[in-house]
Amino acid sequence: MELNQIKPGAGSKKDRRRVGRGIGSGLGKTAGRGHKGQKSRAGGYHKVGFEGGQMPLQRRLPKRGFKSAQLKYNGEVTLTDLERLGAGEVDLLTLKAAGVVREIIRHVKVIKSGELTRKVALKGIVATAGAKAAIEAAGGSVEAVAAAAVKPGKLVGKGAKSSAVAAGKSA
Repeated sequence: MELNQIKPGAGSKKDRRRVGRGIGSGLGKTAGRGHKGQKSRAGGYHKVGFEGGQMPLQRRLPKRGFKSAQLKYNGEVTLTDLERLGAGEVDLLTLKAAGVVREIIRHVKVIKSGELTRKVALKGIVATAGAKAAIEAAGGSVEAVAAAAVKPGKLVGKGAKSSAVAAGKSA
């Protein structure tokens, strides 16, 4: 076999339809578009979902639910990620520095996916029951997340505005 003998497979090449080129072609005159009507005209076809002026289905049905803006601040880490990380003590800053979670993430949860053989100590990170059991079985520990302290300048209760603002200015 020579290179000049190579041909495309049978039926793999098909001639392009040359429409509007005379009666003999079989696609002359109306060029396969039929007679008159919107679909026969140039640029004449409705947009997707258009129902001829009737209220379309996607507008007849009500909207449902919403996407929480808080989701972008929450991240999840698997046991496999912790295994690859190789750090003994893991907190949010460690995960961000290693590129396991994005910088925008504020809260992380460890989920049980994969295996963990290293000893890992979680600080300020939540873990599911299965993940916690796997971490403790590998000799690690999970430290409970402390409640967030009130930031200076934030309102604590009714009438606390002046004292909170004063505390924020003095700090």
